[in-house]
Amino acid sequence: MGGLTVIDIFRALQEQLNQTPHLLRLGRLFSETVLIEVEGQEFYLTFEKGHLLDIAQGPSRKTPWRFALRTDADALQQFWQARPAAGFHDIFGLVKIGRGQIDGDILCLVKNLRFFKEFMGLARPKTGSAA
Repeated sequence: MGGLTVIDIFRALQEQLNQTPHLLRLGRLFSETVLIEVEGQEFYLTFEKGHLLDIAQGPSRKTPWRFALRTDADALQQFWQARPAAGFHDIFGLVKIGRGQIDGDILCLVKNLRFFKEFMGLARPKTGSAA
């Protein structure tokens, strides 16, 4: 992450999402607020038809969210590596290894899983083609 804060990374993801047409198509039916909690810091990501409209820092008891991903900063940093280690490669992998928790409307997450996973993966550095 190289000195960037989590909110800076989400702002960069917002830009990248706007430049990723296939991901915008995947998310065209996704209009929800998602809570990402990193070591107690809350970030509310509000999506509208696949576009990330707003990133608000919490805590907030007034902001409704559909589902939440809770993790620690080190796990998130490992998740955002170009080639994450086993368990850090996927949001459900984080849960499986005890480094993440998913709360809320799991059905909503599952219905939009590819969009959300690819969105979160936008922060990974791009690697060259496989040999």
